[in-house]
Amino acid sequence: MIEQQLINGLMLGSIYSLVGVAFSLTIGMLNFLNFSVPGLFMLGGVISYGLLKAGFHWSIAFILTIAAITVVSLVIERFTYRWLRLSSPFIPLVSSIGFLIVIENSAIMRYGSESMRAPTPFKLTDLHWEGLFISAPQLLGLVIALLAAAIMSLMLKRSKLGRSIRGIAENPRTAETLGINVNRTVSSIYVITGIFAAVGGILFALNYQQVAWYMGQEVAAKGLAAMVLGGMGSLWGPVIGGFLVGLIEVFSIAYVSSDAVNAVVYGTLLALLLCWPNGLLGARISTVERM
Repeated sequence: MIEQQLINGLMLGSIYSLVGVAFSLTIGMLNFLNFSVPGLFMLGGVISYGLLKAGFHWSIAFILTIAAITVVSLVIERFTYRWLRLSSPFIPLVSSIGFLIVIENSAIMRYGSESMRAPTPFKLTDLHWEGLFISAPQLLGLVIALLAAAIMSLMLKRSKLGRSIRGIAENPRTAETLGINVNRTVSSIYVITGIFAAVGGILFALNYQQVAWYMGQEVAAKGLAAMVLGGMGSLWGPVIGGFLVGLIEVFSIAYVSSDAVNAVVYGTLLALLLCWPNGLLGARISTVERM
């Protein structure tokens, strides 16, 4: 049923959107790609899994997970940006890769290398309507992705923190001269990035009821694709890109082949980028016009 596949694609795309926004925040504001995002995504799923399995109510488990990711994000910020911001732009990138490796191997040491079945607290709240099925985690993911992007967009435009973030994105040295607390603002960017990634990991665990140390790797590739397709430098770009990637993936599995899904997804993305090299919300200049 096409309608069911459309629903599944949008729900999957909401997770890719959250990861895409997480990537976009650091590359758009700090001009480097934070490769610890897949690790934070994985931690969101794994920590919430551990807390739910230990008997915590889902609300307490999710709050504690976000708190833990906040602490980890601040540690990553301290050693990937604050101490290294005056070095080559490649140094923070390499440092973030180091954190990704540390995070993934810590999860392996704690939970093993096999995937684990995650409990879901929303079994009785699934929706059935005219033959269509929508699970509570799916609907929750869609609402959270749209709401988080809307709140972040509003915050960037109207809050003091948002003005500080935009100032640093323009020129960190000038922002510091104008009295902006660069360290505090950058820490806030890392925390927001971590929360977006962690929420994506929590929703992934609830939707697919499994977690593993490698769960962030493929999702990260799709999140990066969402960011590039939607347009870097635009907050809503990764959201739109994430939904498109999710739809392409789900329809590929349903109507082409599960074995060919990645070829179809990335092949379609490449074709779209030929028409919009800067992303859907970037400059509308095609490669044909550039030649």
